[in-house]
Amino acid sequence: MNTDPVDPGPETRGRPAGPSAYPLGYSAAEFARLKQQGAFLRDLTADAMRRAGIAASMRVLDIGCGVGDVSLLAGEFVGPEGTVLGIDRSAEAVDLATRRAALAGQTWVRFAAADIDGFTTQERFDALVGRLVLLYLPDPAATLRRLCGLVRPGGIVIFQEMVMPLARSVPDGPQFRQCLQWIVDTFRRAGFEADMGSKLLPTFLTAGLPAPQMIVAGRVEGGPTSAVYDYMASTLRSLLPAMERLGVASAAEVGIETVAERLRREAVELDACVMPPPLIAAWTQTAA
Repeated sequence: MNTDPVDPGPETRGRPAGPSAYPLGYSAAEFARLKQQGAFLRDLTADAMRRAGIAASMRVLDIGCGVGDVSLLAGEFVGPEGTVLGIDRSAEAVDLATRRAALAGQTWVRFAAADIDGFTTQERFDALVGRLVLLYLPDPAATLRRLCGLVRPGGIVIFQEMVMPLARSVPDGPQFRQCLQWIVDTFRRAGFEADMGSKLLPTFLTAGLPAPQMIVAGRVEGGPTSAVYDYMASTLRSLLPAMERLGVASAAEVGIETVAERLRREAVELDACVMPPPLIAAWTQTAA
């Protein structure tokens, strides 16, 4: 296992500066939402990693790791003969991710608090991965170009991003439509890319990478027991301070305590097919 020291560069311990740096915030509720999201999207990300060639003994760098779900998944692929390093600018998220790795017995997965744009290390990696992170970067192609310098020649680069506007309910339900609109509007008003999945191809090319292979995948939900209603409600809960600050909706309009049940009741009454935002995965290899 590579144990070279990590130089995290200019770190931002805890919360980054600026009210819109991460619209979902850094609360305990948001960390719980990230774990919920990790479970909800796990199979889609595992399939993308498998297609991209993440395998045993690899050294993987996971950027924007949050509370560690993608890092821990990569850890399952690379096994104890490999290593995974997850970086995130929230020290609290990194602390939680570190505890989760210890509980999982994944001693080969470690974490560091670091700002993505300032991160540097002497390590070289076999793969660079990230899920739902490029949409938050002011210049994702420039960041990707720089981080690819940490990947060995012929190494793997794989990212997975949402296409938020493609979420839908069939038949159309006003509750679902309104909740989706609040989420998309909040991301856009905060200056983040709600359609990053569709931007992956040009982002890779602008970063100087070969054209990636790509695939789209998504969950399809319905019925009274689906996790999608709580997942959507927890997203709204984390976004609520930004929603109010940006004038998207008030707490009274959202009615956060009843959102999940309203969504569930509507879907059941309509026998609706609920499709949360699909994920586009793109992967390629750095020049040999």
